[in-house]
Amino acid sequence: MKKLYYAAHTYMIIGLVGGLYYREITKLNDFTGDSQLGLVHTHVLALGMLFFLVVLALEKLFTLTAGRLFNAFFWTYNAGLALTVAVMTVRGTQTVLGQHTPGAATALAGVGHITLTVGLIFFFVNLGRCLTKADTAASTPA
Repeated sequence: MKKLYYAAHTYMIIGLVGGLYYREITKLNDFTGDSQLGLVHTHVLALGMLFFLVVLALEKLFTLTAGRLFNAFFWTYNAGLALTVAVMTVRGTQTVLGQHTPGAATALAGVGHITLTVGLIFFFVNLGRCLTKADTAASTPA
């Protein structure tokens, strides 16, 4: 459970720092347009902090960490989110600074999203198995 708490807490810090970075770099460069940098703050807070707080609550109810796929979910999801946010930050910063973003960055963003999706598949399969175990245990007479 501590691992989930630390993940949520880390993403809270990264999300807040991302929002501060967005505000300051756009102000320093008199940038008023749209960039991916403006989405980093909300992506990290929603997909990182809030998601792991929900997983923490589900862990308390269904002991998700006991499932065979929990570690696969945890590390795959985190890798996907880290890659996605890193690419968004780089591309957004380049936009604010008026630099061209190479096509490889777009491909990396796609890899990040695919990795996030695989992590979510692991999560839901693990959750489904834990729910089945909980239902079986609840319906079995003591």
